[in-house]
Amino acid sequence: MSDEALNLRRSARILRRHIALVGVAAVLGLLAGVVFALLKPPMRTSSALVLLPPAVPGVSAAPTRYLTTQLVVAVSSPVLAGAAHQLHPAASVQTMRHWVTVSSPSADLIAFTAQGPTTAQAKDLANAMAVSYIAHIRTPGSPDALLLQRAVSAVGTSTATRLAVDAVLGAVLGTLAGSVLVLATRRDDRRLQQRNEIADATGVPVLASIPVPHPSNPADWAKLLDDYQPDAIQAWSLRKILHRLGLADGREGDGARLAMVSLSFDDRALALGPQMASFAASLGIPTTLVVSQEQDAPSMAALRAACASRAAPPPGRPGQLRALVGAVERAGQQPGTALTVTVDVVNAQAARPVGPAQATATLLGVSAGAATAEDLARVAVSAAGGGRVAGILLADPDPADETTGCLPQPARPRPVTRPSAQ
Repeated sequence: MSDEALNLRRSARILRRHIALVGVAAVLGLLAGVVFALLKPPMRTSSALVLLPPAVPGVSAAPTRYLTTQLVVAVSSPVLAGAAHQLHPAASVQTMRHWVTVSSPSADLIAFTAQGPTTAQAKDLANAMAVSYIAHIRTPGSPDALLLQRAVSAVGTSTATRLAVDAVLGAVLGTLAGSVLVLATRRDDRRLQQRNEIADATGVPVLASIPVPHPSNPADWAKLLDDYQPDAIQAWSLRKILHRLGLADGREGDGARLAMVSLSFDDRALALGPQMASFAASLGIPTTLVVSQEQDAPSMAALRAACASRAAPPPGRPGQLRALVGAVERAGQQPGTALTVTVDVVNAQAARPVGPAQATATLLGVSAGAATAEDLARVAVSAAGGGRVAGILLADPDPADETTGCLPQPARPRPVTRPSAQ
């Protein structure tokens, strides 16, 4: 039972991670249901009753064999052909054969039940079949069958109801199909989503989980650098990180240097360093942001362009934030700067040493569901060198993740007490 519960939770996490794909499948199923309802509208049903003549003069009821024969005659080709000529527009005999059924409510009655896309078509077809049948069995000198009840109305599902039912059914089937597709193709996805998984893969605790903006051009990056306004929860998380690293007041020796390292394919995590630098500057800490010039990723190019256009801090800002582009491994302390934040990315397949050689602290930035354990291990080795990675910042955490990312502290071994010699 525990294995089944774990599998169900894992499947639920996979579906939440790819909820957009499941949603697209549900929308496609809904549209397919609507199209099906429009191409095959609901059929209306109408009935006409014919009173049979007595089989033998003076007998009021027909024998069973006579009635069975009349039911066969009622849907014979001559009767269908005669009814087809009465319809406007005319219908084929094969179509009418599928749309008409006959039954016997009593020993001397035959009911013609006809279907049609509209009420008028269903009524006309039922009446035409009854009239054609009466004409077909008429015998000179014998009593005629009578049209006891004409078809005057029709029943059936309305078009609006059919659209709603088919749309809902299509959405449900689409959701199921999308879920099965996601589980079948993404079950082996090894990218880490939860805080505990990320912390266990690197042996480094997750210090904070922060939603990040997604800049895509130099103007968006410049707006992040100049006007980053975190909410109360995000601001408290960033402030705790600065306090934990001893950087809250910007007085770490002759100038603190914080290295933020992320993976080259993880564009969301790239915003963590600029966010940290902008927040520190808003606290009044003179801050310099140094962006690596090693990588050619589009997101890095846009960030470098934004930094190159604003080497000097904008006037009127509470703090002082400078932005530079250069080699982060040789990034030194800038004049008048209390905190230097370096932003560098590393290719997990071709790891290289990253970050300044004398960084006060090195943080690893990663977004939920972006990297595998192997990717994080490689970038941690590249960033740590001698084991200097202080923690992990998680970008865009999974809202359903209830883990903390705090590594368990090993219990201190108790001293061994030897028994005293007697």
